[in-house]
Amino acid sequence: QVQLVESGGGLVQAGGSLRLSCAASGRTFSAMAWFRQAPGKERDFVAAIRWSGSTNSADSVKGRFTITRDNAKNTVYLQMNSLKPEDTAVYYCAARAVVAAGTVNDPAYYNYWGQGTQVTVSS
Repeated sequence: QVQLVESGGGLVQAGGSLRLSCAASGRTFSAMAWFRQAPGKERDFVAAIRWSGSTNSADSVKGRFTITRDNAKNTVYLQMNSLKPEDTAVYYCAARAVVAAGTVNDPAYYNYWGQGTQVTVSS
């Protein structure tokens, strides 16, 4: 059974840092990613990483957020620095089992999703 379990969310002041983790079980994945969804808004792409280690990230987080993965632990991380109030959202981990046509910043690309972890940045 495939599971994605996120952790590391919380409340932080603007300018602070958090590190999110997503521990996967049940199989390995060709790509893993983070998305976020603020109240009343669509689920937005944050960052993705392929098995090779190549990454993509949204313009809004470039230079502040870093995605990494530990293939041996089947875990992906999102290091978030210089957090802003507009980063407040529920953050979701997503995973794609095998490589397929599509783009890693599209939620429809992913087969599996975690339950989400809340990140709140106070001003």
